[in-house]
Amino acid sequence: FETDTNQYRNKRFDLYLRLKKDVPEKSIIPYKIAKVNVYPNNTVELDSSALDTTRFAQKSFIQGETFFKPKRLDPFILLEEGDLYSPMTSKATSRRLGSIGAYKFVNIRYNELETDAADDSLGLLEANIFLSPLNKRAVRAEVKAVTKSNGFTGPGLGLTFVNRNLFKGGETLNISLDGSYEVQAGGAGNNSGSSSIQLGLNGTLIFPRMLFPIDISKDYFKYDIPKTKMELGVAYLNRTQLFTLGSVEGKFGYIWQANKYVTHEINPVAINYVSLANTTPEFDAILEANPFLQTSFEQQFISGLTYSFIYNGMVDAGKTHQIYFNTNFDTAGNSLSLFASGDKPQSIFGLDYAQYARLDADVRYHFNFSNQTIATRLFAGLGVPYGNSEVVPYTKQYFSGGPYSVRAFRTRSLGPGTYEPDNNSYYDQTGNLRLEANLEYRFPIVNILKGALFVDAGNVWNTTNNEALEGDTFGSDFISELGIGGGFGMRVDIQNFVIRLDLAAPFHDPSLAQGKRWSWDVSNPILNFAIGYPF
Repeated sequence: FETDTNQYRNKRFDLYLRLKKDVPEKSIIPYKIAKVNVYPNNTVELDSSALDTTRFAQKSFIQGETFFKPKRLDPFILLEEGDLYSPMTSKATSRRLGSIGAYKFVNIRYNELETDAADDSLGLLEANIFLSPLNKRAVRAEVKAVTKSNGFTGPGLGLTFVNRNLFKGGETLNISLDGSYEVQAGGAGNNSGSSSIQLGLNGTLIFPRMLFPIDISKDYFKYDIPKTKMELGVAYLNRTQLFTLGSVEGKFGYIWQANKYVTHEINPVAINYVSLANTTPEFDAILEANPFLQTSFEQQFISGLTYSFIYNGMVDAGKTHQIYFNTNFDTAGNSLSLFASGDKPQSIFGLDYAQYARLDADVRYHFNFSNQTIATRLFAGLGVPYGNSEVVPYTKQYFSGGPYSVRAFRTRSLGPGTYEPDNNSYYDQTGNLRLEANLEYRFPIVNILKGALFVDAGNVWNTTNNEALEGDTFGSDFISELGIGGGFGMRVDIQNFVIRLDLAAPFHDPSLAQGKRWSWDVSNPILNFAIGYPF
């Protein structure tokens, strides 16, 4: 850069950009892409001379039998014959191809082609896109051990089958089967010795493109192409001495990564049907004594829309300041009300349906310094029933406590409000409002072993009074009703795969009588085992 400050007054000057004298000639001329070759099924032993070449959209797709349909692969490729070479376009093409989920490696190699000797002002390139696929099919098995706050403990088994590139267009099919058997081995009361059997079958089909009535140009989505996700699942829960619960859930929606940081997920169709059956007299008595819980179980049909927005600044691992923000919106019953019949509660297809709106936000901030981190998190969520519903459905309510929440309290055992549960309570403690805050100091110990000191605070409440749950209602003194605890943790961090052990004890228990809540009960800590960081 050269600057001439002698030509003007009033702080104006001329700025010149000049190339160095020893810059190679080939580095200062533009290059045009003359050919684009795509190898959708590249392997080490690939012999391209024995493969067929298909021309589509001015690209050559070179493969044996059709592994990936050119029509489906072309939208992910931004390189076009006749365009000038651009490193940004090349990088974007590689990223888009990697997002399909069918490929292990994406390699773009450029070969320089001979040009007319008389024209040395323009170079020519041949772009070769080599795509190495993942195994088409895979099976994964998981053995689990479960322990819950109500004393239920037992083994679990999970099986997952994956089929990648199902219809030769990058589609991914996931079928998972989960089962667990739990028994309440300890404790006093009528529920001691009862068992629970839980089974679930879930199928997910992901299309790496937007299934929409109107064709959308591939140039419209610059960063990534939206994915279409279809999901269908059934679940069965048999709680002996109490009830049997069956459910069917289905979703249809889109996932779109707008840029490096922002992801949108919208499900315009989200349906959930829950059926309660085989209730025992003991369970019927519990429902009669708790109208709030009874109403939650009665609302059996949920149909609505969900939307999620994620800003993930954690992808910039080397930054001092990192921010993560996630907000979720969930509403149900609005469209069904147009076709419903009868007095309240109205029904459709003979089923009562739920109407509610739910909004929550999760904000995280990390301050990184000298291989250490101060991590903070705030969470707030509220669900509001209206119209056909008096309470938010039980499956859509919030809970607090557990390894990803307030770790000094067992999963789903905190609240609502200052309510003191029965030791033999079989159901989880929930509410339609949740507030939480977390603070954690993370530091290295040796090699892959890391440590942490943390403090958590939070609770759930109901916004309407429930006579069966004394002290559950949210009020102006909610701060004095927070469950607070802290402790220390040990983590094994292997390239961001984290096995975590956190030992936490309650400092402030809102279920105790006022004046006795600051218990500092360090003699009865809770050990949390989890995979991944809590926030």
